Amino acid sequence: MSQAPLYALVMAGGSGTRFWPASREARPKQYLPISGGKPMLTETVERLEGLVQKEHVLIVTAKSQLDEVRRCLPDVPEENLIAEPEARNTAPCVALGALEVLRRDPNAVQVVLPADHVIEPRSAFAASVGAAAEEARASGALVTLGIRPDHPATGYGYIEAAERVARRPGGDVHRVARFVEKPDAARAEAFLKQGGFYWNAGIFVWSGAAIRAALEAFLPDVVTGLERAFAGGSLATEYARFASQPIDVAVLEKAHNVRVVPVDYSWSDVGSWAALAELAPLAEGSNRAALSSGAQLLAEDSTNCLAYAEGDQLIALLGVHDLVVVRAGNATLVCPRDRAQDVKRLVDRLRKAGDSRFL
Repeated sequence: MSQAPLYALVMAGGSGTRFWPASREARPKQYLPISGGKPMLTETVERLEGLVQKEHVLIVTAKSQLDEVRRCLPDVPEENLIAEPEARNTAPCVALGALEVLRRDPNAVQVVLPADHVIEPRSAFAASVGAAAEEARASGALVTLGIRPDHPATGYGYIEAAERVARRPGGDVHRVARFVEKPDAARAEAFLKQGGFYWNAGIFVWSGAAIRAALEAFLPDVVTGLERAFAGGSLATEYARFASQPIDVAVLEKAHNVRVVPVDYSWSDVGSWAALAELAPLAEGSNRAALSSGAQLLAEDSTNCLAYAEGDQLIALLGVHDLVVVRAGNATLVCPRDRAQDVKRLVDRLRKAGDSRFL
């Protein structure tokens, strides 16, 4: 009997407000060369090469972002672009994609992953997904990847692993004891000291039958609504009825058959400019620069700054330290590195003022 094929469902509809002003409503973070010379979505799909056949890669995105997906992925078939009529967090997004894959191939195993993560090396990522897929095929479990923490991060959710239930060629598999929401600093320190806790990467692997059963158990209204849409109804009408909630909270925290594959490779969700400062290459001195398409950095008597620019732009730093400086389009951001998480507040003010020129 042939092995069940692997499909990939890439979630690419986020707004990326913490990466303003580079990330805008028409071109959010996942379509930008944040971590290198290519858009993050392109790098995510390239990471799947040799693991998932090209025709088995589906992209779920916002309707307004379809042109950006086509720009980044010109070879992806049009029928593999799935448009959400509005944002409803990851639970409806995952359900929409998972049921579509199930319609195409009831025997497929699915890997679900965000479009805007940085993961190295690619071979280690492929091995961990392979281990998760093997577990999903063998046990019918819902499998997630857990990143072994190297510092007490408070910006991620955590997964507590219980006993090992299987050994796969690409990694061990553990039963999930519980999911933990983003902890405070003291609790994160305790998790790191205790061991057995992993960052929740938001990458999932399961069979179509397993995720459908879980969705029917915990999100029956979403399954019913999507089936009405597949039968010829209005997807927009159905989506408007769905609650906005993450798949972790809506399904995985409630399910009993959840497994985790711990991994040690380099991973970042690049959640803010400060996170990018940890990944961007060193430029002049101790500064870091994420530059593309001819952009340049000129630094004099400046340290520990992050500079970002695209196109024919020059960022010049003189006598400054620990700053984020971003030049993108018609806006410039300057802020202390330790305030980078607050960029969303500026976006909220622009939205409240109704000033779409800078959004």
